[in-house]
Amino acid sequence: MTLPPLSLRARITALTAATAVLAAVAVGYTVQAADGEGRTSASAGAPGLTLDNAPGLYHGSRKGDVLSTPYSPSGTRAADRAQSKKTGLSCHRFYASGRTAVCIASHPGLSQKTKVTVLDRRLETRESVVVGGIPNRARVSPSGRMVAWTLFVSGDSYASSSFSTRSGILDTRTGYLIKNVETLQLYIEGRRYHAPDVNYWGITFADDDNRFYATVATKGKTYLVEGDMKSWKARTLRQNAECPSLSPDGTRIAFKKRVRKGTQDPWRLHVLDLRTMRETPLAETRSVDDQAAWVDDSTLAYALPGRTKGTSDIWTVPADASPTEPALLMSDASSPSMVPGTM
Repeated sequence: MTLPPLSLRARITALTAATAVLAAVAVGYTVQAADGEGRTSASAGAPGLTLDNAPGLYHGSRKGDVLSTPYSPSGTRAADRAQSKKTGLSCHRFYASGRTAVCIASHPGLSQKTKVTVLDRRLETRESVVVGGIPNRARVSPSGRMVAWTLFVSGDSYASSSFSTRSGILDTRTGYLIKNVETLQLYIEGRRYHAPDVNYWGITFADDDNRFYATVATKGKTYLVEGDMKSWKARTLRQNAECPSLSPDGTRIAFKKRVRKGTQDPWRLHVLDLRTMRETPLAETRSVDDQAAWVDDSTLAYALPGRTKGTSDIWTVPADASPTEPALLMSDASSPSMVPGTM
């Protein structure tokens, strides 16, 4: 069947649409430095507030604002919300370490995109990256050099089998950007592995800025992997481990383990000893869908749904076999990140 020729108006409409799509693709991955000709540096809007002079718990509020709240891990287990200071940032996820912070937030446009903003110790923009996907996880290495993020590119929950993720890494010292860590040479149980359904998420760094841990999923299974930046290889350590978080002393990994099938309360927090490879279930028995953060070498912080729909609270629990009950750290808050007073 021969189709009739397009009218001039239809041709112009099609050309305009195609141009818009190509423009969106062209800006899918961009890096913007915080200085240099034609580029800007954005202040967080909180005069005098820096990662050096405002140690404590950094967290998101119900509206997405990032706050700094004084908190002493060795003292009370409740953060003093009354003393919270606004950073001027609005993020879906925030994380700070080693005089570097990262803020990931939805970026307006024709399609779902995320703006990854790297901030210095003054919480001023150093550089930014715009990538495709929905904000999900963010981490900074202990030194502050390496920044990582995870985005959903379809679906919206780890509890579902229909989601797909995209994780990236930025070396803030060299400016080297890895748009998608799926290019890693993956080894499962010692054998080189290839599959089109490989997904990575929940990156956490060691203090050497080279070794990292992450979750990889393929063929309906999840694995904890140890990656190497220099060789760009990763090997599996064990099955059924998601959203890893390396302890400050580098000896243990907190993770969520699937203990039930389906999407109803599927996970329980565990801690893995990297020397013995022994895992320990924690006293928190509620299902935690979060990448837990280490408050110190003995305590974990994480978000759980709040009483009001669409809100969350931050809780803490001992990172060992202690029967100590979980404690509420901060209500109406999310995305916990501890900044020590001796940076």
